[in-house]
Amino acid sequence: MSNISLNSEKPKLSFWQIWNMSFGFLGIQFGFALQNANTSRIFETLGADTKNLAFYWLAAPVTGLIVQPIIGYLSDRTWHPRWGRRRPFFAIGAILATIALFVMPNSPTLWIAIGMLWIMDGSINISMEPFRAFVGDMLPPEQRTKGFAMQSFFIGVGAVVASALPWIFTNLIGVSNTAPEGQIPDSVKWSFYVGGIAFLVAVMWTVFTTKEYPPSEEDIKESKTPGPLNIKFSPRQYMARGLALLFVGAALASWFTVQEFDPQLYVLCGIFGLFGLSYVIGAIFMGRNKYHNGFVQIVRDFQNMPKTMVQLAYVQFFSWFALFAMWIYSTSAVTSHIYDTKVNVELVDTLETELVDYVSRVNNTDEETKIELVKKEIDLFLGKAKNSREALNVNVANFFLDEERGFEFSEEAEESLIRVREEYNDGADWIGIMFATYNGVAALAAFLLVFIAKKTSRKITHLLALMAGGLGLLFYYIAPGPYGLIGSMVGVGIAWASILSIPYAMLSGSLPPKKMGYYMGIFNFFIVIPQIVAASILGFLVATFFESEFIYAIILGGASMIIAGLLCLNVDDRDEVFMKEGEA
Repeated sequence: MSNISLNSEKPKLSFWQIWNMSFGFLGIQFGFALQNANTSRIFETLGADTKNLAFYWLAAPVTGLIVQPIIGYLSDRTWHPRWGRRRPFFAIGAILATIALFVMPNSPTLWIAIGMLWIMDGSINISMEPFRAFVGDMLPPEQRTKGFAMQSFFIGVGAVVASALPWIFTNLIGVSNTAPEGQIPDSVKWSFYVGGIAFLVAVMWTVFTTKEYPPSEEDIKESKTPGPLNIKFSPRQYMARGLALLFVGAALASWFTVQEFDPQLYVLCGIFGLFGLSYVIGAIFMGRNKYHNGFVQIVRDFQNMPKTMVQLAYVQFFSWFALFAMWIYSTSAVTSHIYDTKVNVELVDTLETELVDYVSRVNNTDEETKIELVKKEIDLFLGKAKNSREALNVNVANFFLDEERGFEFSEEAEESLIRVREEYNDGADWIGIMFATYNGVAALAAFLLVFIAKKTSRKITHLLALMAGGLGLLFYYIAPGPYGLIGSMVGVGIAWASILSIPYAMLSGSLPPKKMGYYMGIFNFFIVIPQIVAASILGFLVATFFESEFIYAIILGGASMIIAGLLCLNVDDRDEVFMKEGEA
């Protein structure tokens, strides 16, 4: 490899070389899958208001928005004769993420759990972002689809095992999946411990078994003495765009304030403000002729993205909006729509009476937050019920079943509350099986998609896959029971395999090699921005228009994924010719 550089024509790698360079994604997906399948459960167990779940999940997209372009920029400019270019970031992220995976399920309070999600997601992103650029660094164009497909395979395998771990610990090993109020079940804790070890081992396997191509002498010289600039936009134009974005953010914030909308919507204002401020700061540096400043280069490259990247950005936006809706609200949607967590209005009337009596005889400031949450959930239930059965929030059931509070109910009422708790935990465990299923399907579909792409085209393949995913999410609503949701996951799995590989394969052919890491980080903006938008508006939309029936968040996600599929038709795949030449 010493005679080959990043800019030279790269030889084809063997199957096992591609296997080794992709194996780290197995561990990375242990982290992401455990996070996706269990974070909402952890938050709800620690007393989170279900309506605010999307807001609490903001850690994932915000850390991606900040960390990924920075890590991409730094890894493009890193080289060590022994450790290479991307591998130091693999290792650092893996160590930090493993620590976070051990701490997360032991969080004593909701806010500590939210903080740990920020740390865990930031650490995972440090490892993950350079892996996307790794394929572009190491493989010739005709092997890149196979390289990203191999990553999808390991993502699928890792997520199958990780998502199913709580169910495995409960049903095969006998570890309890229930715990006293405010405590995380042991099955979840042990799942995170196993995931942390798997993350570290898999990533370090790639670190120690793969060697990277060194940068060319031209790249080294340019990193020390940057070449001439191609200035398409003046500092004044950047300043104007930045001020316009800041104005839009301020105008939206004013409108939300006047209308007294949900505070979560202010996150949208923050997005406009962040990008507006970045443009303004960049314009100030450019006005001082500091064009080679790292921050300025990030802003300028974002403004001058390749055409294919811009086209794919729209596809990514609607794809990841749908996925985020599924990850956040599957637990709430499935446990309320599919599982029997419904109770009669008469029982909740009794609970309301008991709560009033409890408040009058208890003087405990530690209980105030829990009482307020329970009261809100009871009010929400009674507002929706209208003399029918409705799903009862599991935190309400846990609150009244706590023996230390001394509530007394009829045997029938107590059995109903116990049923709600058990059905919720069974449903939450089934989410792990569902997520394991779609990831298993993705692992199997990854290489099938390569074959379909050869016979048709990559954008048609992606269109078909996203359509399958969208229909799978829509099927949540009519699924006849838990096992019916496996059919939904087949469609989602096909879409997931495509989302993880085909857009990156199409993108890599349009990127300059020396900026591969940075542009892959920028491309992930169009993963995290839709997640931020989803976190900002999904809770508001469901509460405002669907009476907090969270199954409709999944429906919105299905519609979004279908739109993403249709937008594939507009993508210009510059590298398509290599798909027709066959792969070794």
